[in-house]
Amino acid sequence: MPFDPKIRGPLDVRPLLQLMSAGSWQVELAHERDCHLVIWITRGQGRVLLDGQCRGFGPHTALCIPARTLFSLELGRQCIGQVLRIGEDIPCGLPETPMQIRINDMQEQGRINALFDAALREQQVADDHTAKAITSYADLVGIHLQRLWVRAPENRKATAARRLCRAYCARLAQDAEGAFNMAGHASELGVTPTHLTRVCKQETGKTAAALLTERQLHAARSLLASTRLPMRDIAQSLGFGSAAYFTRFITQHTGSTPSDLRKKAHGAQLASGRNP
Repeated sequence: MPFDPKIRGPLDVRPLLQLMSAGSWQVELAHERDCHLVIWITRGQGRVLLDGQCRGFGPHTALCIPARTLFSLELGRQCIGQVLRIGEDIPCGLPETPMQIRINDMQEQGRINALFDAALREQQVADDHTAKAITSYADLVGIHLQRLWVRAPENRKATAARRLCRAYCARLAQDAEGAFNMAGHASELGVTPTHLTRVCKQETGKTAAALLTERQLHAARSLLASTRLPMRDIAQSLGFGSAAYFTRFITQHTGSTPSDLRKKAHGAQLASGRNP
């Protein structure tokens, strides 16, 4: 697919399960991505952490996840869907607001299905016009979702607790270098760690510390899987005091050492024909 060489990032439609090709941790741990996602659930159930709240979802649910938005997914065994991915540097009309919309109207469901199918057909054409065509369909998806969002029951006024949890999740997504611990985030938000923990537990089912741990763990596992950086460099980039502390953290939460996780990830990539 031809791209403007100045543009970087994904531009495609893929099955939902491909988001966790290296393991369920890729979606189950709270994290952010450098691309916009629109996830269209067509069958099954699950739960999503998005916009500072954890809620269940069922068939015919659209999830709009702007780039650099903290989220996680728990997918049921029968969950099927498609994902539209647009790199954050690619101009498009997708909403800048996180959205979870249950679409009950069959005509509206048909419109979303048609737009995803059209984008997928363009992806299969793969000529000089493909990139522009997919972004055009992404624009239409964005317009349609924003129209639905105006009258969606999910689009209700956020409580003070929801706003605080949303702000905390936004801070986690922005703190790529791990400059703040949980107490530090609470201080910056003007609340006590105890209050922040209580609110996060209420809104997401997870404590503030657990969300921070998940975000660090996802970032660490992603770097182990996608790079050959030395452990000390990964530890430093994520705010760990030493490579030894980083190793203890990974081992405690996964039961495997960083080296073992890296070997397993690179082995899976070689087996699938992808370069680690």
